[in-house]
Amino acid sequence: MLNSLDDRDGLIWLDGELLPWREARLHVLTHALHMGGAVFEGMRAYGGHVFLNAPHLERFQQSAALLDYHLPWSQGELTQAIEAVLWANQLDDAYIRPVAWRGAESVSIASPRARIHVAIAAWDWPTAASQGRAEEGIRLQLASWRRPRPDTAPTAAKCSGLYMIGTLARHAAAAAGCDDALLLDSEGRVAETTATNLLMVHDGVLVTPLPTCFLDGITKRHVMGLARQRGLRVEERTVTLDELRAASEVFTAGTSVELQPVVALVEDAATTEWPVGPVTRQLIQDFRASVTEASQVGRTLREQETGLLERRPWPARVASALQAP
Repeated sequence: MLNSLDDRDGLIWLDGELLPWREARLHVLTHALHMGGAVFEGMRAYGGHVFLNAPHLERFQQSAALLDYHLPWSQGELTQAIEAVLWANQLDDAYIRPVAWRGAESVSIASPRARIHVAIAAWDWPTAASQGRAEEGIRLQLASWRRPRPDTAPTAAKCSGLYMIGTLARHAAAAAGCDDALLLDSEGRVAETTATNLLMVHDGVLVTPLPTCFLDGITKRHVMGLARQRGLRVEERTVTLDELRAASEVFTAGTSVELQPVVALVEDAATTEWPVGPVTRQLIQDFRASVTEASQVGRTLREQETGLLERRPWPARVASALQAP
């Protein structure tokens, strides 16, 4: 039975207030529910330290702007709200989900005056690495669905409407016994998986597809930096399916999974297999080292904090919610 996300203890930040988890609900006529216009982020905290906080919140704001609305909270206020959510829920290591959407004032396609709501939830979502399974590989199915052209959808936005493509592709992959799906772009070139960026080792070079029609992943960018620190040559360019098949190693990168080796691509006619190679293993270790460092920083700061609620410049409504019995 699924561990339902809507029925658990805890607090969720909604429009400046910390509400009991089960009370953070929407009206059925919420605009985003009908029109797919919510934007969101996936973030992680390690030891209470929010990893890559600034680029995630910058993208959150940019995604809203691409969908023609403005978040009513600054990046600094959102950072404080995330800290409040982690503190209130007594979370050190957590997955964090900020989300914004147009409200229920109207369900017309054009609803520029609908209120913009923002919520932040956080919960325990272990990664394979945190469970000692970092080098377990996944199998991808080549999806029939493709990523849309950037002139047909706001592909640089992390918005709910675009994720239906991934949902359908992931359902089909699961039905075929695979873990995830590989999506191509409209020209038949390699794009990404349903929720992570793809990287491969080809002739000793770390290669990742140009993000022309999908998200320019923040975790991927971090991994590219780690690879360069190792002296690896890194290329971001168009990638053909034949090049992917000929790769010596393949892995994915994303906040939810961190780094995950890919061991097979299942197509109608054939299956391509890859080993979990030395570059993938090294970058997994380097990534874990970077989050371990972040965790140590977070835990040190937590240990130094005393009288947090009295001294912290929380937004007023957040502070009152935290201090409420």
